[in-house]
Amino acid sequence: MALTGRTALVAALGALFVGLVLPSWTGLLAVELPLLLAIVADLVWAAPVNRLLFTRSGDTSVRLGEQAVASLVVSNPSRRPLRARIRDAWPPSCWPSDTPPEAGHHRLRIPPGERRRITTALQPTRRGDRTAHRVTVRSYGPLGLAARQGHHQVPWTIRVLPAFTSRKHLPAKLARLRELDGRTSVLTRGQGTEFDSLRDYVPGDDTRSIDWRATARQTSVAVRTWRPERDRRILLALDTGRTSAGRLGNVPRLDVAMDAALLLAALASRAGDRVDLLAHDRAARARVTGRTGHQVLPAMVDAMAPLESALVESDLRSLASTALRMAPQRSLLVLFTGLDRAPVEEGLLPVLPLLTQRHTVLVAAVADPRIDEMARARGSLDAVYDAAAASRAQAERKETADRLRRHGVTVVDAPPSRLAPELADAYLALKAAGRL
Repeated sequence: MALTGRTALVAALGALFVGLVLPSWTGLLAVELPLLLAIVADLVWAAPVNRLLFTRSGDTSVRLGEQAVASLVVSNPSRRPLRARIRDAWPPSCWPSDTPPEAGHHRLRIPPGERRRITTALQPTRRGDRTAHRVTVRSYGPLGLAARQGHHQVPWTIRVLPAFTSRKHLPAKLARLRELDGRTSVLTRGQGTEFDSLRDYVPGDDTRSIDWRATARQTSVAVRTWRPERDRRILLALDTGRTSAGRLGNVPRLDVAMDAALLLAALASRAGDRVDLLAHDRAARARVTGRTGHQVLPAMVDAMAPLESALVESDLRSLASTALRMAPQRSLLVLFTGLDRAPVEEGLLPVLPLLTQRHTVLVAAVADPRIDEMARARGSLDAVYDAAAASRAQAERKETADRLRRHGVTVVDAPPSRLAPELADAYLALKAAGRL
């Protein structure tokens, strides 16, 4: 096995000293001396590590679950060729769990005065900023008997963005939006708040949409068509307290809420509405305001990327007051939080009258599909007890949602796979009903 720099030198000098001092070692020294000298020479001829130069490049952002590339250019300014093994170290969350331990290790040869590029493929498993650790270089001599080893700090950060898996639902929701807007042959009749045009009456039209004055001026019955108002204001409020840290399978509740928020933001911005973002637990963690059109989604994705759940109880009163300051005009307030009885009763219900007086409030909550599975389970005594506990949890959750609805709140309670499309449908229903 090859020895590393200082260890090889100390071993060689120590053995040489013992052989010279103790006469009984004379025969052994005669055999090992050439090997020791070869190790020392190999160490001397190894390219110096501390003189190497490094330059980074590559991706600076990537969606969660996708692959990123980090490149490292190694320059050898010395007069000796570099024969090295390099470890480009990154946090463990930059690779899937089944990645082999050799990930990030590279072997290369660089002649004197030249440079080479090495590439590390990363596939992060968590959101946030992932920063490169140090670069470790082991420089071998020409015989491969000894090596110098050293470290270099070569900073680089890759921001891991939310996955936004719900974007697959966007085309269908945009088609529905075009129907509401009257941009296809299907018109939403008798609904909406912004007058669009007049047309002839068709059997099945709502009689309340008949324009009698226009009918009196022509020979046919005329009806009004409407389209949803544009330029409405929407505030997406993410609760980043302890309940958002719970995991549903391998996905935190906060990530599911972010995914639904991104789909709603993409849909609302296409509808011409203004979308703002607030992330809050005991204090505001992120804000996105004043962005329009195509600026909304990139700004929200970038703001969401470093967010982490705080293991504290959220101050929903503070969240409500911050939301009221951010949205002084009438808006749609979408609150992503849990439906646990205690936090809702103590934090949300007391401030609901003030919120619903000024805004249309929609609560989006992530349901745990495991609870539904437990409620249906039978076959053993433990399963029956689990089913009873799950049924009780479901009943409490439904009771909490009903209390919110009695206060005029729209509640969307859905499992992770359905929260984003059902929230988008709720937004379109409110828009079609003229409640925005």
